[in-house]
Amino acid sequence: MEQTFISATILLILITDPLGNVPVLLGLLKNVDPKRWARIILRECAIAFVVLLIFLLFGRQILGVLRLSEDTLRIAGGVILFLIALNMIFPGSGARMVDPLESGEPFIVPLAIPLISGPSAMVTAMLISGNDPTRMLEWVGALVITIATSSVVFLLANRMQKVLGPHVITAFERLMGLVLAAISIDMLLKGLASYLKALG
Repeated sequence: MEQTFISATILLILITDPLGNVPVLLGLLKNVDPKRWARIILRECAIAFVVLLIFLLFGRQILGVLRLSEDTLRIAGGVILFLIALNMIFPGSGARMVDPLESGEPFIVPLAIPLISGPSAMVTAMLISGNDPTRMLEWVGALVITIATSSVVFLLANRMQKVLGPHVITAFERLMGLVLAAISIDMLLKGLASYLKALG
């Protein structure tokens, strides 16, 4: 299926998982002065945007330097996304890349990287841009919306957890995990099919 602006945006939002990261964010900022929360969140989201933008704009060049094919990247991306989805559905069973018990004010690590712009988001940014480099403005727009969504959710994190409660947030995360699992399997199968076709 051809990647569209809407599907690319949804995919990026699912992978960055702002709702699922709310409890981790609150854990990271619990010892920080609440007056600094907004500044920290906006700074880290800006750093994450720059990181993902680099992978979006120069993904093909990065692949060339590493001598990797897009099929290989698609297969690897599908595996990584499935592990992330597995952890969203069954917490503790998949890949958790940050420690919510870390103390001190976060700077770049672990909030910007890997909480927002983790390996799965970087791989996805490269795959999206690789599908049709001529529509780069659309992909940048999708990335802008994704980071803006994360920023808004993070800024409202404390209020959201109080209003919705941890159970509702967990339910949303597991639902997003199911969708992401389906996307990851589709990505994996397409990568394998393309690779096998090239061998044949």
